[in-house]
Amino acid sequence: MKTILLAVGRTVQPYYVAAINEYVERTKHYIPFAVEIIPELKNTKNLTEEQQKEREADLILKALQPGDTVVLLDEHGKEFRSVEFASWMERKLSTTGKRLVFVIGGPYGFSPRIYQTAQEKISLSKMTFSHQMIRMIFVEQIYRAMTILRGEPYHHE
Repeated sequence: MKTILLAVGRTVQPYYVAAINEYVERTKHYIPFAVEIIPELKNTKNLTEEQQKEREADLILKALQPGDTVVLLDEHGKEFRSVEFASWMERKLSTTGKRLVFVIGGPYGFSPRIYQTAQEKISLSKMTFSHQMIRMIFVEQIYRAMTILRGEPYHHE
């Protein structure tokens, strides 16, 4: 089973790119893990927020495969402490069939079609972070979850 972070728009800040790549490589020692990027929409100034979300939805849906377990990173999702998230990941990794796909949407969030497609929603904080920053935070939490499950000293209570 593979775990994917699917994100709309590329990460441009070099320090975020470096940190994301570091945690992706570390995580690959525990589980098959990859980050897949959906290109940002071009020429959006004449599109409404809803039109942008619908066009992004088309691209997100095209990236998904039958049998995927889809989890949205969404401000209205369930919040976890890191240890709780590790337990949640352990359950998902043992019960998910083909792929566990976490999705970070574009600047305006998700269209209703994406909410209907998803099985769950997770929130990383009540605070708002940039889309680039949240990618880094999330891949670090995936790595942290794997070290918690292995009883390794990366995470301290």
